Order: sequence, then C-alpha cells, then structure tokens
Amino acid sequence: MNIDHLKLFVRVASTHNITAAGAELGLSPAVASAHIGKLEQSLGVRLIHRTTRRVSLTEEGKAFLPHAQEVLAGVEAAKAAVGTGKLTPQGNLRITAPASFGRMHLVPALAGFLARYPDLTVELRMSDTIVDLIEGGFDVAIRNAELKDSTLIARKLATDKRILTASPAYIAAHGEPRTPQDLHRHKCIHLLGLETWSFTTSQGAIQIKTNGVFRTDNGEAVRDACAAGLGISVNSTWSAYQHLQRGELVQVLSDYPLLSETALWAVYPSSRLVAPKVRAFVDYFADCFGESPYWDED
Repeated sequence: MNIDHLKLFVRVASTHNITAAGAELGLSPAVASAHIGKLEQSLGVRLIHRTTRRVSLTEEGKAFLPHAQEVLAGVEAAKAAVGTGKLTPQGNLRITAPASFGRMHLVPALAGFLARYPDLTVELRMSDTIVDLIEGGFDVAIRNAELKDSTLIARKLATDKRILTASPAYIAAHGEPRTPQDLHRHKCIHLLGLETWSFTTSQGAIQIKTNGVFRTDNGEAVRDACAAGLGISVNSTWSAYQHLQRGELVQVLSDYPLLSETALWAVYPSSRLVAPKVRAFVDYFADCFGESPYWDED
C-alpha cells in the first residue's frame, strides 16, 4: 500500500476536495485523482463520493480513515527512530480548540512550542463547536466538555475553575449576594443552557434557578457583559483572570464554590502508536498550564 496515497486520502478526508488536498502535497489535480483511484483499486472498495465541487467519504472510507491515520503515525515514528535514534516531532500538526481559549492561551504559547520543535508546523482551527477528530483529520483537540467517545484518549491539561463574578458598578447599584438564595433577587447572565447553578454548601449541594437578563452562546460575551454591569455571571478563571486582576470584575459568593468538575483536556484518537508531534504537544502544554495554571495565580 502506497504511503503517499494514504497521506493524500487523509488530507482529502479533511478538505473534502481532491484538488486542494493534492495541492498541499505538491500534486496536480490529475495526479491526485489518479492516486485516490489507485488506492481504491488496491483496496477493492470506493472510499469517496465524487461530485463536481466536493467529495465526501463513503461508509468504507469512514471506516478506513482511522486505520490510515494509524499507519501514517507508525511510519512517522519509525522514520524518526531510524533517522535520529529518538522520536523527533516533525510535520504538520492540526489542532482544534475552543475559540476563546485558543486565542487567549494557545496562540501566545505557540512561539515557545515551535521554538522547541522547529521541524513542526501548526494549523489551528478555533471553534466552539465540538468537531469530529477523525472526520476532520485533526491530530488533537482541546476540550472542556465531558469525553463521550471511547475511541479517543484524553489527557488533562489544567483545571477549569469556575467562579461567580460581578462588576464593581453592578454591586454598587444592586448590592452583593451573601448566599446562593440571594441570587433570586439579582440579575444574572447566562451561557445558553446553563440557567441553573449548583453550589457546594455546609449542608450539601444546592441548585439555584437564576433569573436571566442576557443569554449568549459565547463565553467571552458572558464575561464582557458582566464587566459592563449587566449582572452576575459564571466565568472560567482562564477567561476572566485579566478582568479580575484589573478590578473590572470581582468574585462574589466565594464562600459557596460552584459545584463543577470541569477541566481542560487534550483529546486525540486512540492508537497503539501516538505520533511524536501529538505527544510533544500534549506534554508541552500539560507542563505549560499544569495543575496550578497561571490564570489562577493571585
């Protein structure tokens, strides 16, 4: 089985375009199409549906994709071991991450990561939608949601501490809640679907259905609306830490911590052979953020 054909197939699965995938690998449209045809012929199945504008994977193509990726990861590891005596990260690393976290924390840290691994290039796709790693052709994803796919491996990068915040102007105008029950009398800002807030108290966990004045699907919009005085909100410290440092936000109800077990995870496809570039990324950022990340420092 031709390794170059596998590389092309994996890129076609991501780009949904044979011409674009071929161009990434320095192939003309005709040669790229021929390579895919030869791969299908060698397997005896059709891997992709072709149209004039777009291609998509057949059921056989979807089933074959993770195996193709594992073969390529194994080849990369073997070449590195033979060439240098160690697994050297190289090639293009494709990452998907939540937009806000990616912009605030991943991008600033990439300079140090790429300086350590000069043979790597990085493609970062930022979206608050959870994407399919296999279908999208990604090497690794950053997620702060519960892992539901048992075919994936997750490694914790950092805690995702969440607190209640308000602006000094809001507190001056409306007062500060002293207990979770006081929130019934306050204006609250909601991330869509998170209108009920759970707290840890000396009597156990309690849930408070809060009254919202503003709802949004974007965490940065929640934070900024809170800083603008619209109400009280739940914020991750990684998102709000600069506003807290500047005094634009203050923590409220600190004696009643939110009941939350969220964390930031690096997620990647399960494989006997983890590509050196994936291992390097996960190790670097687990060390960069750690159990006590810089955004939780006083």
